[in-house]
Amino acid sequence: MAIQPIRIFGDPVLRMTAQPVKTFDKELRTLVRDLTETMKDAPGSGLAAPQIGVSLRVFTYHVGGVVGHLVNPSLDLSEEQQDGPEGCLSLPDLTFDCKRAFGVVARGFNEYGDPVTIEGTQLLARCIQHETDHLDGIIFVDRLDREQRKAALRAIREADWAGDSAPQVKLSPHSTFGRAL
Repeated sequence: MAIQPIRIFGDPVLRMTAQPVKTFDKELRTLVRDLTETMKDAPGSGLAAPQIGVSLRVFTYHVGGVVGHLVNPSLDLSEEQQDGPEGCLSLPDLTFDCKRAFGVVARGFNEYGDPVTIEGTQLLARCIQHETDHLDGIIFVDRLDREQRKAALRAIREADWAGDSAPQVKLSPHSTFGRAL
């Protein structure tokens, strides 16, 4: 197990669609352990493989004292919504209110290839949606309304960790709950 460096906003791997996991082997189990240790060390509520430079559909989470992971997730989202603060380990020290589904049923696999279903609401639902977005090259600032997104991009440009290039926004292909972006 090894704590890995977390990729920061602007790194191209964060904008790529991650590849499905096809082989459930020792390397995958090592990746899950590295993700878990890195997430706990940060500390964070979740961490997706692209955030440590690995373009595979895997994420870990640590919510309500429960630590877990999901490989090749697919999500069913509730119609009920929640709006609340969200941050990201790839955008250190920045938090903005983001609208998400209130509940989620996530299906995928564990590190051994066994089917897994995770049902959650509130923070767990937010975390699962956030990490699955990372697997699709989406960062939570992409989901913000126009004014919040402008504020987020300004904060990113002013952040000590920001690079020299202008921040790029990718509009989410997922439901925005009828809000105009």
